[in-house]
Amino acid sequence: MNERSAARILASGPAAALPGTWKLARGRAVTLRPATDGILRIAHGRVWATVDGPHGRAPDDSGDHVLQAGRSMYVRAGQRVVIEAWNASGASYFAWDPVYATALAASPCLNMAVVLQPLADLRMAMGLAGRALGQLGHGLVQLAWHATRGGARPGSAARRPGLAG
Repeated sequence: MNERSAARILASGPAAALPGTWKLARGRAVTLRPATDGILRIAHGRVWATVDGPHGRAPDDSGDHVLQAGRSMYVRAGQRVVIEAWNASGASYFAWDPVYATALAASPCLNMAVVLQPLADLRMAMGLAGRALGQLGHGLVQLAWHATRGGARPGSAARRPGLAG
């Protein structure tokens, strides 16, 4: 393999397209204990994030979140968060962007993650529900087709007694 083709292969990989991110191999986990408030951003793949308490400020705040590419999560200073790559097709990539006190002073009560994360979770749940409904509909159509054909399976007519095949 010459140098030009090796460089082209490396440049086409996800790591070259995601500067400023960390790679988390599939099935691997890392614990973050930030010294400052910050935003965990998912650049590629999907991660399962578990945040230490306190929980329960919102009804759906259990501490476990699934974040996909393009999603982010606010993490407070000193709060421990364990993220695990949860991407079936390979590694996940994430970035950490610290939020400094001057940025927090502008809007101390504004925490969009309280709204955005449940919306992302709901979007994923709706996708799964849509897929399940599609599969259910397909199964019911097959069942109805089978029932209207008198329960006969394709190719079973030759096996029935009294029918010539």
